[in-house]
Amino acid sequence: MRKKFIRKLFRQWDESLPEGLQYRAELRQSRRYFLKAVSIIPAAVLVAGCDNSSSVSTTNASQASLSEQAPWNTFSSVQNHLFPEDTQSPGADDINATGYLKSILELPDFDDADKKFMHDGVGWINDISIEMFKHSFHQLNNSNKEEVLQSIVTSNAGDRWLSLILLYIFEALIADPVYGGNTNKVGWQWLEHIPGFPLPPENKRYYLLK
Repeated sequence: MRKKFIRKLFRQWDESLPEGLQYRAELRQSRRYFLKAVSIIPAAVLVAGCDNSSSVSTTNASQASLSEQAPWNTFSSVQNHLFPEDTQSPGADDINATGYLKSILELPDFDDADKKFMHDGVGWINDISIEMFKHSFHQLNNSNKEEVLQSIVTSNAGDRWLSLILLYIFEALIADPVYGGNTNKVGWQWLEHIPGFPLPPENKRYYLLK
């Protein structure tokens, strides 16, 4: 009965996949590209003496508050499971991945169908989590979260949704902090990346120049 219900959810989710996303082959590969890229990143320690100032508009405190609010608690839980912190590398919270995702989804020119797909995905993943384990995704332990994610990746829409989540984690890791991710330039420090100069001020972010 459970498998039948979940298959029905997958079918409904696949049917909700925006037409534009169905034909973006580069997004289909983004999850694999991201994992491949991360696998070759050296386990570098943070560079000592780097300038830790940033123009991040979302502070660590507001990030913690955001990750407690629906639907961002689900987004945050997925991001932290996919990109967890360890002793040698930052995690999704460290790069403010949830705050970055929120800022991207709220851009005035962000495609409405894509935005709806991202938000609807929260409902689908929680429906599946409740069916499998009687709790919403953010309430599950790591083992159960992994089982849910391994389950949804078998559907076209679920695979695409996770690909987009990873794509925006990657952006939050390497983007200029002025866009809301890469808090205190921690992503650049971890990757030992030296950005170009001058860095963009807040009033010259790319979407304000259109």
